[in-house]
Amino acid sequence: MKELLMIAVGSALVNNVVLSQFLGLCPFLGVSKKINTAAGMGTAVIFVITLASAVTGAIYQFILAPLDVTYLQTIVFILIIAALVQFVEMVLKKYLPSLYKALGVYLPLITTNCAVLGVALNNVKKSYDIGTGVLNGFATALGFTIAIVIMAGLREKMEYNDIPKAFQGMPIVLVTAGLMAIAFFGFSGLL
Repeated sequence: MKELLMIAVGSALVNNVVLSQFLGLCPFLGVSKKINTAAGMGTAVIFVITLASAVTGAIYQFILAPLDVTYLQTIVFILIIAALVQFVEMVLKKYLPSLYKALGVYLPLITTNCAVLGVALNNVKKSYDIGTGVLNGFATALGFTIAIVIMAGLREKMEYNDIPKAFQGMPIVLVTAGLMAIAFFGFSGLL
């Protein structure tokens, strides 16, 4: 149980996928303008990464490894992730059209979000079983959600600040992301 807790805390905070591994920066920077949109993206990423961890883990363990075709893992994982994102997109379009419109082009970007593929590949690299891989995927996605919601909150507050012209727009966002990465580095003492 202690090992699972360490995996969860490590994936969410210490080795945060965005602020430590620098994966998933495209949606992190693009969707973090409003807290509601960031939370919606985080929820979609939690669903996709958790489900992708389960499905890719099962396919790797029961199909790719026994058939000795593990060299196909990247291609197979990309196809699985693309199918899951299409499923999420259809569900959001039907049941949450306002969130679907708010996420816009960034929702299909989950397909190319390297964080999703990175988690699936890390689960295989670290030889996690399916359950541990799902926990790692969920914790990683939760860390992504924490980071994107914090960034959105900071960006909403920055709208009312007097920022020098040279730093307005994306430069101040990148500086803020760097400061957040340094702050998250403080969590490395937890493990």
